[in-house]
Amino acid sequence: MALSDTLTTLAERAKAAEDHASQAATQSREQLQAEVERAREDAQAQAAKLQESARGAEAKISQWWAEMQQNWRDHTAKVSSDIEARKREHDTARAAREADRAEADAVAAVEFALAAIEEAEYTVLDARLARMEADDKAR
Repeated sequence: MALSDTLTTLAERAKAAEDHASQAATQSREQLQAEVERAREDAQAQAAKLQESARGAEAKISQWWAEMQQNWRDHTAKVSSDIEARKREHDTARAAREADRAEADAVAAVEFALAAIEEAEYTVLDARLARMEADDKAR
């Protein structure tokens, strides 16, 4: 897949996430629970895909990106674990604190994703420039 196509996919996926988040306000608890499960499964599948991709590209990507991918896998595993632990909590005050934390985590995740998009744009453009320079030197 071309780098620009990957960015297009990223934009489409971000729009779908935005739509799902907007729809959550009008869903029943059961519908939202199903959406949460679907989103968890999708996130796990994407993390697995990232891990597989990283294995195949280890010789080509920088050490920093390899470490970032491992950190992301560790992070997603912890988020899933925290969410499952929160579901088992029954104390109302604690549940409210956990909801506040979950909302703060959601904001942080979106901000992280925005930063990742900016970084992706920069690296895609830099990769294109590097390829142009390499092609020019090869001529």
